[in-house]
Amino acid sequence: MTLIDSEDAARAWVETKFSPTPAQWEQLDRFAAMLIAANSTQNLVSASTLPLMWSRHIADSAQLLCHDKRGGNGLWLDLGSGAGLPGLIAGILTDRPVWLVESRALRCQFLNDVVADLDLGDRVTVQLTRLERLATKPCATISARAFAPLPQLIAVSARFSTASTRWLLPKGRNADKELAMIASPWQGLFHVEHSVTDADSGIIVGTGQVGGKR
Repeated sequence: MTLIDSEDAARAWVETKFSPTPAQWEQLDRFAAMLIAANSTQNLVSASTLPLMWSRHIADSAQLLCHDKRGGNGLWLDLGSGAGLPGLIAGILTDRPVWLVESRALRCQFLNDVVADLDLGDRVTVQLTRLERLATKPCATISARAFAPLPQLIAVSARFSTASTRWLLPKGRNADKELAMIASPWQGLFHVEHSVTDADSGIIVGTGQVGGKR
């Protein structure tokens, strides 16, 4: 596996994997600019990562699409979306409907501003609510970046999963540890993939309905 180790490498990797259209490149660059600007008034991402926007955030989010071959055109549910990572990147690089679930009003204002600016409103919806209060809907993909420890994450999101749901959960250096924390009947649904942006980070990937019949 080739590790992305620079901003140029991150952009080249996105080009190779997804061949973005000129409009999509413009949306990605515009998103990056809006995130940097908004980060001066609210802590959307660590300020130290802003010079590494493409490697630490855009490519890091886009890599989840490489593990979602079964997602098709189904609903992508992004939990605790925050800065829109990874959900907005999925919304830019695919034609899928995306729900960005975020309980903090100021962050939702940022997300709504980006959705409107990038003209994604026909597919990408910002849900200003706690996940526990969101109406249940079957989802093709569930993603979460820095949302909650895996046992808690699964407990609050299981009702959105089906037998074909794809789980895409970046967990950094705690991936193996968190996977070992969930109930043993469900561990077989998941495995850890290595991140292309950090040799020490892992992504918990799985397919299936947690809490349903096996």
